[in-house]
Amino acid sequence: MSKPLPSFGNDLRIVVVGASGGIGASFIEHFSGSDQVKEIYALSRQGTGPRGPKIKSLTYDFTDEENVKAGAEVLRETGKFDVVIIATGLLQGEGIAPEKNMRALNLDAFAKSFAVNTAGPAMSAKYLLPLLHRDRKTVFAALSARVGSISDNRMGGWYAYRASKAALNMVLKTLAIEHGRRFDQSIIAGLHPGTVDTSLSAPFQGNVPEGKLFTPEYSTAAMTKVLDGLTPDDSGNLFDYAGKQVPF
Repeated sequence: MSKPLPSFGNDLRIVVVGASGGIGASFIEHFSGSDQVKEIYALSRQGTGPRGPKIKSLTYDFTDEENVKAGAEVLRETGKFDVVIIATGLLQGEGIAPEKNMRALNLDAFAKSFAVNTAGPAMSAKYLLPLLHRDRKTVFAALSARVGSISDNRMGGWYAYRASKAALNMVLKTLAIEHGRRFDQSIIAGLHPGTVDTSLSAPFQGNVPEGKLFTPEYSTAAMTKVLDGLTPDDSGNLFDYAGKQVPF
């Protein structure tokens, strides 16, 4: 039996937010090929993503709280879940780009970055964390980034993206404290996927060192291994694709 998450049980039910993105779609395909996984709910704004007998697509816009609430109600009626992955992120596009210096700071870029990178995962946690099992190991994970580390920032630039991911790390830490008081087997964590060959990183791949541009399949398989190895003591922290803790 193929078991990508051997520290979990069988008949796993998984939610992936960001199903239409490169990493989200790869997570879904990775899990759908496993006998250990029973169902995968693929959530995205367009309701699109990979197709398959285990995959159920759902329209979900986490910048709209009423839409998030409605989506969570649909999921609630199906039963409890084991894993929730927020595989979303905004670095460039939608009229914004990473800032090279402070002269490029733009209020709209900050608003969009925080809406997608911080507020969206936070609102998802509000409605999806209550859907996890309470008597076994569960994981709520969100894609963060090493550049969101304040202590690791040596290059500067990328103000809105860095700040929104640093804020996401704080949201995850705070969620872990609150949730852990009641559910001591539940884990909340951030994941740094590395530089992955997707549309998010496409304009910046020229500066990536040789061997450090990963395929979505490689990154998601590595992050799945990281998730499997996490314990409640790891809750609230950020880990990279190799399982190393990234300092805040």
